[in-house]
Amino acid sequence: MAEVLIIAGSKSDEKIVEKVEEALKGRAEYTVEVCSAHREPERLKELVKGSGARVFICVAGLSAALPGVVASHTKKPVIGVPVSGKLNGLDALLSIAQMPNGVPVACVGIDNGQNAGLLALRILGKP
Repeated sequence: MAEVLIIAGSKSDEKIVEKVEEALKGRAEYTVEVCSAHREPERLKELVKGSGARVFICVAGLSAALPGVVASHTKKPVIGVPVSGKLNGLDALLSIAQMPNGVPVACVGIDNGQNAGLLALRILGKP
C-alpha cells in the first residue's frame, strides 16, 4: 500500500510531479493520480477517502483548490505544491498558504516538488 498519494490537478503538472517522485523513489511507496478538485469533485473525494496513504501531496496551479479540498476530506497531513502559471504561481501560493482555520495544509515553494517529497519523508519518519 502506498504511504504517499500524489495528486496532480492537471496532466500539465507532470514536471512538478516528477520532482516529487525523484525525492520519494526508493524511500517511500507512492502512487500518482490526476484529479481536478473543480472538474471531478466526487472522484477526488473517493480517492482521498479510499486511500490508505499516510500523507497526501497535492500539486496545483491557478486557484489551487486541490490541497484544501483534500484536507477537507482527511485528518492526515496534506502538502500543497503551488505551480507557476498565469501570475507566476503567486495565485496558487496564496491559495494554498491562506487556508482557513481548521483546514491545515503545509505549503512548499512554487514548483518545489522536491521539498514536498522531502517533507513527506520527514512526516513518515524516514531520514
